Amino acid sequence: MATIPVLFEAIRFLLTPVIRWQGLQVRQRAERLPEPQGNREGVSGTGRVCLRVLIVGDSSAAGVGAHTQAQALSGRLGEALSQRLGGAVVWQVVARRGDTTVDSTLALQRLSLRPADVMVTTVGITDLVGQMPPQRWLQHLDALDRAAARHAGVHHIVHCGLPPVHSFPLPNPLRWVLSNGQQRYNRALAEWVERWPERWWLPIPFENELSSDSVLMAEDGFHPGPAVYALWAEQLAGMISTQIVPRLPATTPTRALPAQKLLRKPRREPRA
Repeated sequence: MATIPVLFEAIRFLLTPVIRWQGLQVRQRAERLPEPQGNREGVSGTGRVCLRVLIVGDSSAAGVGAHTQAQALSGRLGEALSQRLGGAVVWQVVARRGDTTVDSTLALQRLSLRPADVMVTTVGITDLVGQMPPQRWLQHLDALDRAAARHAGVHHIVHCGLPPVHSFPLPNPLRWVLSNGQQRYNRALAEWVERWPERWWLPIPFENELSSDSVLMAEDGFHPGPAVYALWAEQLAGMISTQIVPRLPATTPTRALPAQKLLRKPRREPRA
């Protein structure tokens, strides 16, 4: 059994020039769709704030494939959680197309973050395309989690698994290499989160339905469409509401405030 990874790495090494060239071509095709319009923070539902969510990652976290943030993961997740929890859900998105896990960590350190109870991440695909080993990727993921705890007070994190690369419109050998790597990343992630009681992972539950020509996908065949974001959000909301929310304290200083006051920008004092 140990000879299989060794053989794969040997073949991958020999194919590296071809894979890099194909990866560049695919990345140019995948960058045709813009990031959706809309604010990167907002409130879903009404009443007192019952949950604060931080969404971090790459193009999927940014909502590429949807026209607005309301149709993207952020808006769909906020809506689904609000319906389940019966209150307002404050959400914030820190994401950019093509970001690696290190890029996302630097963004958390650089940007102004609102306090959050839960972080949801969609990272790893760019690291995979860059041929980063799974264990090194997990080291970067740990740094991301620690940055979220330090800068946003996050203690509970859901890491979404990598998408079904085998169904993407990719040429071989790139498809074969990335599909193998996606499986290794997801296995490593599933084993890794078991060491941390405050971390979870969510595999893409509708993976077998996501062929590149599926009506659920965006027009480029690479990114989720609004229907996928809605399904994804329902899966996340179910996990967060049943497994994480019961572990949260009943109140916190910011969750005790109305959502409108929580999102209000602080007033700047006039210059003397």
